[in-house]
Amino acid sequence: MTKTILITGSTDGIGLLTAKTLVGKGHKVILHGRSAGKLEAAAKGVGGDVATYEADLSSLHETTELAKAVAANHDRIDVLINNAGVYKTPQPILPNGQDVRFVVNTLAPHVLTTVLLPLLPQDGRVISLSSAAQAPVDLTALSGETRLNDMGAYAQSKRAITLWSAEMAAKHPDGPIFISVNPGSLLASKMVKEGFGVAGNDLQIGADILCRLSLDAGHADASGQYWDNDSGAFGHVDQGQAKDVMKAVEALTA
Repeated sequence: MTKTILITGSTDGIGLLTAKTLVGKGHKVILHGRSAGKLEAAAKGVGGDVATYEADLSSLHETTELAKAVAANHDRIDVLINNAGVYKTPQPILPNGQDVRFVVNTLAPHVLTTVLLPLLPQDGRVISLSSAAQAPVDLTALSGETRLNDMGAYAQSKRAITLWSAEMAAKHPDGPIFISVNPGSLLASKMVKEGFGVAGNDLQIGADILCRLSLDAGHADASGQYWDNDSGAFGHVDQGQAKDVMKAVEALTA
């Protein structure tokens, strides 16, 4: 069955390779990026049945408008892959005082998912990119009251999206399916090259697990779980902060 799959941050890296892999399997892919030029190039490179949407996910207003535009043009989204992410950037603090890592990596996925939930069927899936680098969340940093270094903000934003995914699964027991995933450590993405100065491992490792989590029937009962691709299994995440993080995310995106 052909599925319609929206992938944020899909003009390069794991997002783009996942899009190519899914189109190669016969699915319809919706590409998202911040640059019209990169979106056009990505669409040509991916081929097949694709649609493109431009938005800057560091703006929750643009994120909301993105979701509304997708909803206006598509009556069903089978899979939403919250792939877009930020690690290092020259200006990590936004004009409103919030850290861009928390906004793009944690808050924007909540906004996008919430608006698109009516389009997701009960057996639909929301796959959110986490990381092996996770750290307990300082709620004052999440809200922009406390400053963190690059790794601190990144690791906490990834723990936050993992806990958010578990809470969304609990809030929606009848579906869709929510899964967070570490697609693999130090894969050859632009983020890894710029952030760590290494070439990284084969990106196809990450693209393949995103495709499997999105499509395979074997993961239909995995809602709320965290897949660690380094170990090749679902891993344990301490849920102690989950409700507090969820409450903060909802308040910051209200």
